[in-house]
Amino acid sequence: MCGIVGYVGPKSAQEVVVEGLRRLEYRGYDSAGVALVVDGALVVDKKAGKLANLEKAIAETPLPAATTGIGHTRWATHGPPTDANAHPHLGESRRVALVHNGIIENFDALRTQLEADGHQLVSDTDTEIVAHLVELQVRSGVDLTEAMQRVCQVLEGAFTLVAVDAEDPDRVVAARRNSPLVVGLGEGENFLGSDVAAFIEHTREALELGQDTVVTITAAGVEVTDFHGVPQEGVRYHVDWDLSAAEKDGHDWFMRKEIFEQPRAVADSLLGRRTRTGALQLDEMRLSDQEIRDIDKIIIIAAGTSFYAGMVAKYAIEHWCRVPVEVELSSEFRYRDPILDFSTLVVAISQSGETADTLQAIRHARTQRSKVLAICNTNGSTIPRESDAVIYTHAGPEIGVASTKGFLTQLVATYLLALYIAQVKGTRYGDEIAEVMHQLEAIPAQIEELLGRSEEVYELARAHVKATSVLFLGRHAGYPVALEGALKLKEIAYLHAEGFAAGELKHGPIALITDGLPVLCVVPPQGRDQLHSKMLSGIQEVRARGALTICLAEEGDEAIPRYADHLIRLPKVPVLLQPLVATVPLQLFACELATGLGHDVDQPRNLAKSVTVE
Repeated sequence: MCGIVGYVGPKSAQEVVVEGLRRLEYRGYDSAGVALVVDGALVVDKKAGKLANLEKAIAETPLPAATTGIGHTRWATHGPPTDANAHPHLGESRRVALVHNGIIENFDALRTQLEADGHQLVSDTDTEIVAHLVELQVRSGVDLTEAMQRVCQVLEGAFTLVAVDAEDPDRVVAARRNSPLVVGLGEGENFLGSDVAAFIEHTREALELGQDTVVTITAAGVEVTDFHGVPQEGVRYHVDWDLSAAEKDGHDWFMRKEIFEQPRAVADSLLGRRTRTGALQLDEMRLSDQEIRDIDKIIIIAAGTSFYAGMVAKYAIEHWCRVPVEVELSSEFRYRDPILDFSTLVVAISQSGETADTLQAIRHARTQRSKVLAICNTNGSTIPRESDAVIYTHAGPEIGVASTKGFLTQLVATYLLALYIAQVKGTRYGDEIAEVMHQLEAIPAQIEELLGRSEEVYELARAHVKATSVLFLGRHAGYPVALEGALKLKEIAYLHAEGFAAGELKHGPIALITDGLPVLCVVPPQGRDQLHSKMLSGIQEVRARGALTICLAEEGDEAIPRYADHLIRLPKVPVLLQPLVATVPLQLFACELATGLGHDVDQPRNLAKSVTVE
């Protein structure tokens, strides 16, 4: 998500930090700021908008010279993108400045405690709370390193924290838990960054940090401990990438990097969603329980990849909540004179929050007295602002035009919405909801395991670079996955690709089957509603006509190998959650096939990341 830079050394900290932030702009952000330690005080400047706004402010009012500083580019999570919410944040007496990437899950409880103790908080962020807590520790007499260690012991969530103390000008202290941070090792200077792009122009020597670690950098050296002060060892390595590759974490494409970021993106999307008692809570769910109980119909509106997330949501909501769900293309929605009233919930799914046809659709819904809930990745964008409630996906910026982690985090958000409605309406018991949440929380590790076997998918993709058409088959929640797999090939490989519900084969699409045609088959988990056996029948139908079958099936499915020319094993998950794992190999397949064809994977022809015209 956010860009973070820290520096201690003989150079101008302002120049090093701002330059580092510029090299992290590719990550996407909505505000920027710096904090410098100067003569026992902190000098801070921060602005909403692009880094150019901050640079303009500094040019108009120059900052004093300093050799220790931190900087940040923010992707809004808690609170809209404003000057007040921009980082760095200060402690109450302005002794500590702190920047933060990630989400503090227990920030509500910590904020309540601080306010009860008389602290005046000036932002909407979870970050400011941590700045106050760290400052309380240094004011008690401990140094900044021990202060960070102590505070991290009470924080819940995923975070990277970087702080400076006005009265300790020769050090920068950082901490990480399930969020990226790397140390740059220089001669008489040291650096911190969200990734190596932040300091690659200064040094190619880096230190990889373990989980739950605190790192202290000075001009003279680097020390690493765990959250309890026990010394730890980082792993030193040499960066031999150029800047372009460094921005992509060594990958050839942002899209490929974002595919590999999905375990963390899914985990981040699940953070902070449960209270201490285990009940579900959703950020900015501004609909009352009674308003949710009054819902007797849900209409999901979306476009492109988001539409397929909506199709998966239909299965989940209807199954868990017993509420009828329609899924509509937002570009068609208002033109068919839809039947809406106060008991209809319209769910708008948009990665950017600016999708023009989706925006017009929700405006129409609100004129009909319907409540609107947005599922979006961009805090402060138009669709969330004009909705009655919002679930943010917390995927972080997505640079590749073809959505990957955006899609998976939208799926997570729709599952959370379904479970929340079930909780309020009482259509599922608490232990049933807790079981699904436990299954969701296991998904990141399962995706990681799939990504560890990416080379087998790449080999399949390279074997099909001469294909002129590819078909995808699925059933139940696997049907939208088939549609999404086909869309990815269309978007970036420019191939004819179609997704079908496998049961529809005999009603027409089977006429497309020719000898050697690649058909990717998303096989449902075994044991539910005969889905599995029906899917096997469809696979046999295409095989009998000469198709080359590439089957995605769960571990332990021993019925499938005889029907598969190629087999990709998936982790065992419930049928409703299978899209979270089945989509990943299809993303890898499309990315590698497009690469083999020599296409620009990140910026496919004729497409834009955010469609702002209707």
